[in-house]
Amino acid sequence: MQQPVVRVGEWLVTPSDNQISRKGRQLTLEPRLIDLLVFFARHPDEVLSRDELIDNVWTRNVVTSHVVTQSISELRKSLKDGDDCSLEYIATVPKRGYKLTVPVVWCTEEGEVPAPVITQVASVALADEAAPASAAQMSPDTPTSVKPKHTATFWVWLMFLLALGTCVALVAASTINSPPPRNRARLLLNPRDIDIHLVKGNSCTNWASQDAWAVGLGSLMTTSLNTFSTFMVHDKTNYNTNEPSSSGKALTIEFVNQRHYRAQQCFMSVQLVDNADGSTMMDKRYFITSDNQLSIQSDLMTSLSEALKQPWPEQMQAMLKLYQPSRSSALTQFYQAHQLLMNGDVDSLYKASQMLDDVIKDAPDFSYAFVEKMLVDVLRHSQQTLDKEQLSTLRSEINQLGEMPGIKDLAVYYQIKTVYLLGQGKVDEAYNAINTSIEKEMSWMNYVLLGKVYEMKGQNREAADAYLTAFNLRPGDNTFYWIQNAVFQTSVTNVVPYLDNFLASE
Repeated sequence: MQQPVVRVGEWLVTPSDNQISRKGRQLTLEPRLIDLLVFFARHPDEVLSRDELIDNVWTRNVVTSHVVTQSISELRKSLKDGDDCSLEYIATVPKRGYKLTVPVVWCTEEGEVPAPVITQVASVALADEAAPASAAQMSPDTPTSVKPKHTATFWVWLMFLLALGTCVALVAASTINSPPPRNRARLLLNPRDIDIHLVKGNSCTNWASQDAWAVGLGSLMTTSLNTFSTFMVHDKTNYNTNEPSSSGKALTIEFVNQRHYRAQQCFMSVQLVDNADGSTMMDKRYFITSDNQLSIQSDLMTSLSEALKQPWPEQMQAMLKLYQPSRSSALTQFYQAHQLLMNGDVDSLYKASQMLDDVIKDAPDFSYAFVEKMLVDVLRHSQQTLDKEQLSTLRSEINQLGEMPGIKDLAVYYQIKTVYLLGQGKVDEAYNAINTSIEKEMSWMNYVLLGKVYEMKGQNREAADAYLTAFNLRPGDNTFYWIQNAVFQTSVTNVVPYLDNFLASE
């Protein structure tokens, strides 16, 4: 059933067509703006709060007041239609909400009256009534019989039966000759795709720190190759579901406790296998100590470059240097903090912030730790309301960070700006910031934040694409938690139902 037409001020609103019109001028608005305008029309002269609008227009799909503010601004712009002298249709009532200020008249939708349809039964009845009159007009001497055309009827039936027999024969022949369809779940390998796996286990005594370090290495390899090479890498260190993959190569990290010089030692095994023929492209084993983790990371990235025949460009080499503090212990702590950041919950972010403080004290030259610390703190602040003084301090810290040498060349700096700008409701500026970040780095975190920006813009289809890209780059519970809870809450069921159904089928 179509919604009734309503006149709001000078505009005639047709909800079924998402259109408003006046004086021969017709505009098509987004459905959410039409729904918003109709809801105002149903409550004339009432002050409607942001929460009321979210509950009734957005049905709590995105629980944030910035979406309402942006939509009100777009609706006002459409109603003014370029005329700055036009009436202010929607007034802001300070600290209470919004109010429609023009008269509202509900009416029925006008249109052409449909032509009457004469049914076949009526036609027959009319014909029956006309028959006696025609018969009365006929002369008694008029002959009423017509000779049947038996020969023509015979040939018509013969042709019909021949055609029918031909169709039956063709159907039978196609059924006999065509084999039944075969359903096969087949995957064609893509030789340019790589899956990175972490084999879980507790054979080594310090498994927790080694797990964080392996996850950090996986993240570094994934981001580096996706950004600076033609390979597409999927970081599955947080995804232990056993399912078929179309990736042509698999890199596996595993910690193994083996005897070495008459003692049990913990080794990190890293293997790169070509899934097309099962051959081993790289097989490295590292004995890990407290002071050789920097050299292991450097050797691993060099060996990977040789195995893939993929020289690292200068930009990538410059980025890798940022992951090389003066002390190996600082790198270990950094990767532990980075894993907490990827967890994304409040407690993990608090621990990550404290741990990064220790990293900065231990290695003041480790500039990437400063940026990571700021990202953690901005995410923590996004989950609570800040007063003017706190906002001013945060803005000042971000500006000071941008003045550090080389920081504006990092994607993480623009991730920080994106989170901050979203918190201020500056959606267009946040959109520019996150796209700059994506230009500098292809990472799952960038695409989660891009999805958040699209949601704030009311573009849920684009948000779903961004979230699926993020989950494809790094599938697992961490990414799913970020999609649901980072910056603001997202209803995965409404915004990206495919991902919700995919995870439910596990």
